[in-house]
Amino acid sequence: MKDEVELAEIKIRTDLRPGDIGYVIHMHGKLYGHEYGYGIQFENYVAEGLSEFYRQYDPQTSRVWICEHDGTIVGFLLLMNRGDSAQLRYFLVDPAFRGVGLGSKLINLYIHFLKDCGYKKSYLWTTHELTAAAFLYKRAGFRLTQEKDSVAFGKPVREQRYDLILS
Repeated sequence: MKDEVELAEIKIRTDLRPGDIGYVIHMHGKLYGHEYGYGIQFENYVAEGLSEFYRQYDPQTSRVWICEHDGTIVGFLLLMNRGDSAQLRYFLVDPAFRGVGLGSKLINLYIHFLKDCGYKKSYLWTTHELTAAAFLYKRAGFRLTQEKDSVAFGKPVREQRYDLILS
């Protein structure tokens, strides 16, 4: 599909609507289960994190970016207020829409909002298997600061923390 779709055809909205949270949980469970063999534990992790985000959601200091094509969610990212820093979470692009620049656009929107809110720091957790995402994080200025072995997603992985310090 990406050969037929241009980035301009993908709408990005920043408001949560009924069905969004459940759909994003479903997308994560299905995609990461298929591509990386993550178990139901990962889907539960995403569900808990999105629930936490919604409970403390303040659009002045937190944001979602929901990417849609023809009314279907094809990408997602959120910025979660963590007090003196922001956490980047749940970065996801449907495989059929990879390669059109959507991931880069989402990271750029994230950095822009981060600066507009006056955050000085941001961080994220990912795993060693998500190399394409890590490339985008590093290009945006994030640096790998911590690694730890984990089985929290239903299989052994090396979780990685990336940090961004803004000047």
